[in-house]
Amino acid sequence: MSNPTSSLLPPNASALERNLEQVTTRLDALPVPVREQWNPDTCPLERLPFLAWALSVDSWQPSWPEAVKRQILRDAVNIQRHKGTAQSVRDVVAAFGAGLALVEWWQKTPAGTPHTFEVVLTVGSSVPATSEYQQNILDEISRTKPVRSHFTLIAGLSLTGGLGLQGAARPLTYTRLNFSEA
Repeated sequence: MSNPTSSLLPPNASALERNLEQVTTRLDALPVPVREQWNPDTCPLERLPFLAWALSVDSWQPSWPEAVKRQILRDAVNIQRHKGTAQSVRDVVAAFGAGLALVEWWQKTPAGTPHTFEVVLTVGSSVPATSEYQQNILDEISRTKPVRSHFTLIAGLSLTGGLGLQGAARPLTYTRLNFSEA
């Protein structure tokens, strides 16, 4: 540093210490977008696994769609706070872009086996409908459900589409047929 009065080093600092101080002073000028790195919406795609690790996401698969990865990161803190509840199971399935109907044992008529629940899982057309993706959802349900509870899965597929009415007028000729006995 050219100005010795701005240095925090003592007067008897060595040349190496002064050079290190000069190098580290320039490091302060580098832009560090910390706020962008901790935001799931603005974090670069290649850094999302590190953000998942920092937020204690239990499972992370590189094959997941980008939208699912970002949604899991948005919900990570809430899922961890409510882990072991039915709401955490609903949240984790919603983060995967799937629908869920959860029926606990006491909600059935007649009442089911205690500490069991039934999951009706519907995967929409916006996410991969592969068995590997559905297994990832089941693994996350197993991680977030209450430990003492067991569940039964009913899987479905939800499809959306448009119905178009197309028709053409076609002239038809009706002829009355008369039959007589010969």
